[in-house]
Amino acid sequence: MNTKKTRGLLATEDGHCFYGLSFGHEGISTGEVVFNTSMTGYQEVISDMSYAGQIVAMTSPHIGNTGFNIEDYESQSPRICGFLVREFSESYSNWRANEGLDEFFRREGIVALSGIDTRTLTKHLRTHGLLRAVIATGDWDAAELIQRAKNSPRLEELDLVGQLTTEKPFEWKEKCNWIPEMYRDVWDSFKGRDRLRRVLVYDFGAKQNILRVLLSMMSIGEGANNCNNYCNDDDTTDHGKVIVVPASTTAEEALAMKPDGIMFVNGPGDPARLNSVVDEMKKLLGKVPLFGICLGHQLLARALGATTFKMKFGHRGANQPVLNKQNGKVEITSQNHSFCIDPSSLPKEVEVSHINLNDGTIEGIRHSELPIFSVQYHPEAAAGPHDATYLFEQFIFGNR
Repeated sequence: MNTKKTRGLLATEDGHCFYGLSFGHEGISTGEVVFNTSMTGYQEVISDMSYAGQIVAMTSPHIGNTGFNIEDYESQSPRICGFLVREFSESYSNWRANEGLDEFFRREGIVALSGIDTRTLTKHLRTHGLLRAVIATGDWDAAELIQRAKNSPRLEELDLVGQLTTEKPFEWKEKCNWIPEMYRDVWDSFKGRDRLRRVLVYDFGAKQNILRVLLSMMSIGEGANNCNNYCNDDDTTDHGKVIVVPASTTAEEALAMKPDGIMFVNGPGDPARLNSVVDEMKKLLGKVPLFGICLGHQLLARALGATTFKMKFGHRGANQPVLNKQNGKVEITSQNHSFCIDPSSLPKEVEVSHINLNDGTIEGIRHSELPIFSVQYHPEAAAGPHDATYLFEQFIFGNR
């Protein structure tokens, strides 16, 4: 626990400073400062590699009271550049917690500040847009940090995916424990249905729960006699395979692995920087079913001929309402993105399937002829909590 109460500050490129107290790692870091409106789930936010290159401010005023646990990690190594809260809870109480937030930040080298006026900061970002910033602990000259922020690279200039993607393909084998309970009453109806048996996942900084849900959904109605045995360690039935591949994997290399379907998932940065990836994605169109999530959604749109743009302050939170235009239902979703598809650039064979009800931006697209669809939000994050799980079902079982 941090008892020194070292002072610290956040300095933005437009000359504003926000003062607070240090907890976690003491040091200095630069990044683009963003805000997240989630009331819970700070651990998933911190461990999501899509936040690489960014300093995250939580609008919920009280953070840290449930600690950190191993099961909810979304990556092997968090890549956020800093963390800002109004009030940090130095004590935590949760039966699943393994450690406190302060201890975790110290071990991972993440600079964090409490006592920040996150309301004022959020209003400033909403008015002026996302800003480059420096977060620092100790006695620093504010003018020096402001200049550092001005001199730091913009998020659009960074090759973040190249730093995060896996170096070589590997098979993902971990499932999640809530899928069998969710499908308990209809488990048998999935037995014998045609499904994708081998799925490649392009890793741009993938959240691990996407992989867990994908493998779990591929296993519904297979192997064990009922869902009570679904997660047993002695269930060795081959339910299917999820193979995670590097972002640089060529279309030729991907197809040589003989996948039944391919997913393009989340990651940080500007999709316009990944033209080499888009070029390979174009070669996969019409070859196998394709499903995109978040950055993968943006890249898939670019492969189909659309363009993307940077939003003023983006969407980050677990309470974003999205309209499913196909059935008229509203889904409560978890989101984290700064970039969006330009609707005027979509080709005629691609339709908008989902829209954000807060600002009308595109949240999903679908090809009218090919088995290709994607969403901007995170269907694995269970914000609804199960509003969007059907997307995995549609991908795996062919109801596209």
